[in-house]
Parts: sequence; structure tokens; C-alpha cells
Amino acid sequence: MSTKDTKESANMDERQEEVLEQENITEETNDSNVSGDEPQAGETTDGESDRIAELERLADEHQTRYLRAQADFDNFRRRTQKEKEELAQYASMKLITQLLPVLDNFDRALQAGDQSGGTDSFVKGVDMIFRQLSQVMEAEGLKQMEAVGQPFDPELHQAIMRVESDEYEEGTVVEVVQTGYMLKDKVIRHAMVKVSG
Repeated sequence: MSTKDTKESANMDERQEEVLEQENITEETNDSNVSGDEPQAGETTDGESDRIAELERLADEHQTRYLRAQADFDNFRRRTQKEKEELAQYASMKLITQLLPVLDNFDRALQAGDQSGGTDSFVKGVDMIFRQLSQVMEAEGLKQMEAVGQPFDPELHQAIMRVESDEYEEGTVVEVVQTGYMLKDKVIRHAMVKVSG
């Protein structure tokens, strides 16, 4: 055998030994994994168990908080609904309380009219009551519309008749048949009017 062949044979033997060593290392690694150093599928380590327990505790805590918040919201909704119903039921209480003295004065005026038989004192009493009632309503924001002499406005007026007029231009309110009222800035009753045509 030549020197060249001997060298090649030695190189081949070295390569085979390296391959065998690599295979031995791989088998040892696999054997150590099977021996219990690494967890198998489905098994957990102590650290993972602690982490899972912590996450379960947090989930329970959040669930409890959610249920408590839901209950608080339901109670708030019920309480608000009850307050709305009471507000709607007694919304006019303040106005009615202010109108009670007006009723008392009407009662007194009627009694005085029966006893005296005089119409002057009765008329004065009713006039006084009307002014008192008007003041109460104005304090609540009620305003009487001043329509006569104003241009006709369908937002404020309801025309029931067209009349000839030398005093007013065409399309002007000449006469009010029924007074219109505004509550603050909102029309609550249109004025029934006659309009010049």
C-alpha cells in the first residue's frame, strides 16, 4: 500500500470516529431527557404550577370584581329610574304650592261676593287674584305674547280670520282672539289671531 493510500485510510478512520462520537453524544442527551431531567408532555414544573395558581387566583379576583361592579350598576340604574319616576310625579308640586294662595283668594272673593251682593268689590277681588296668578306664572317663566301690531308669524300665531284694515299693513296681526303663551323660550300655546289682508 502506498503512503498516499495509508494517509487516506487514516483520514477515513478519523472521520468515522468523529461520527461515532457525535452519535454517542446524541444518544446520551436523549437518554438524559428520558431519565426525568426535562418534563414530559402534560407534566409541569413547580414554577409553572405556581404561575398557573397565580393566574387562576387573578381570574377569580377579576370575576368577583366584575360581578360586584355589575350589581352596583344594576342598583344605580334602579335608583335612577325611581328618582325619575318621582320627579315626573311631583314635577308640578312647586307650582301648585305657589298657586294655593291664589285658590284661597278666589275662595275669599266668592264668599265676599255672596255676603255683600256688591259687584264692585267682587270685580276688584277677582282682578287682584288675576294679577297675583299672573305674577306666579311669570316667576315660573310664563310670558304672554304681545301679538297685536306684529307681523304674522306661523311659529307664534294661528290665523283664524283675514280682515280688511286701514290701520295695519297687510300680513299684520290686527286682533287677538285667544292669548298665546311662551314658557321661557318655548311656545306652549299659539296666539289665535285675526290678520289684516
